[in-house]
Amino acid sequence: MSISADVAVIGGGVIGASIAYRLARAGKKVILCERYDFAAGATGSCDQCVFLQSKNPGIHLKLALDSSEIFQDLSKELDYDIEYFRHGGMVTIENEMEMEVMTDFVKKQSETGLDVEIISRDKAAKRQKGLSRHLLGCTYSPMDGHVNPFRLTIGFIQAARKYGARTLIDAGVSGFLREGGRIKGIKTSKGDIEADITVLAAGAWSPLLAEKLGLTIPIKPRRGQIVITEPVAPYVTGNFLSGQYIVAKYHPEILAGSESLAVRLGVGLSLTQTRRGGILIGATREFAGYDLRNTREAIREILKNAGRLVPGLGDLHVIRVMAGLRPYTPDGLPLVGFVKGMDGLFLAAGHEGDGIALSAITGIIACGLIRDGRAYTDVSALDPNRFDLFKK
Repeated sequence: MSISADVAVIGGGVIGASIAYRLARAGKKVILCERYDFAAGATGSCDQCVFLQSKNPGIHLKLALDSSEIFQDLSKELDYDIEYFRHGGMVTIENEMEMEVMTDFVKKQSETGLDVEIISRDKAAKRQKGLSRHLLGCTYSPMDGHVNPFRLTIGFIQAARKYGARTLIDAGVSGFLREGGRIKGIKTSKGDIEADITVLAAGAWSPLLAEKLGLTIPIKPRRGQIVITEPVAPYVTGNFLSGQYIVAKYHPEILAGSESLAVRLGVGLSLTQTRRGGILIGATREFAGYDLRNTREAIREILKNAGRLVPGLGDLHVIRVMAGLRPYTPDGLPLVGFVKGMDGLFLAAGHEGDGIALSAITGIIACGLIRDGRAYTDVSALDPNRFDLFKK
């Protein structure tokens, strides 16, 4: 089988789905290829947070704010309930070091446009039951929200199909069609697809495919392990993170040399409750290659950390665990744009743990760059060519 399209999208996670939807809606003939099934990778093994407080002040947070605005009306736009709800979120502060880091972080986030403040432990306890007494306080923002990652991805996919997009599952990509220095499409297990533009949106697996073109993409898989409890009555109010997560993500030098196993595993409390009652407790941030297995030591540290911050969680039963690979980049920003020197190739990967939150705006950015050669705002910070992609 050999088919053609204006754009071939590689990757059926939330990023690829969002891009396929926006391009199809803009009138492009789109084919999306997924080697397994939709949301089978990081999208299907994450929490449900659209957490703005975890984003670095500046372009990172600005894009998350723009994405959050889109989410508010996205169910109506897609004609599909993505289970989005904006209910606020908090970040715990345990010690003076975290208070210093979070005070500066909140100040800069406010300057970027986020409604956020630091509140006392007693005030935080009125929002979230069962908080540990040792906390110094929490940050709070009413702008954080939830979305169902599976329904979000399927919503994008179904809407893309309504605009004429074609989607293929069990269609692994084995290589690329090339003509000189131009990419002319892809080779899949279901045949060749000729396309003017090829979008590589395969998350942590994008570097493996890019290697076939002689490219070195600075994306590394970062394992995140999560624990899921039995369904219970409403317990977790909004989204919940620990200050340790923020410190580990943006100031790793502060924790460098720590002998703590939890710190070495990148454990930082991430807590949220689904509409159906299950509580998701995470997470680790580990460089373990492409190993998707859960580990006893990580699950133990996740639960110890969660019980220390929210002791009441200790009364709940765990029913399963999961792990996913987040596509890490050295500067914490995704790679979104055309590759110079490789005509026809567009990258959209490297969102690490922010893929869900940034998915709505990434589709719009990619569509603008592919269709018009420009995005709705300055996204030069996301340009893949900020790295040497042809480095051997």
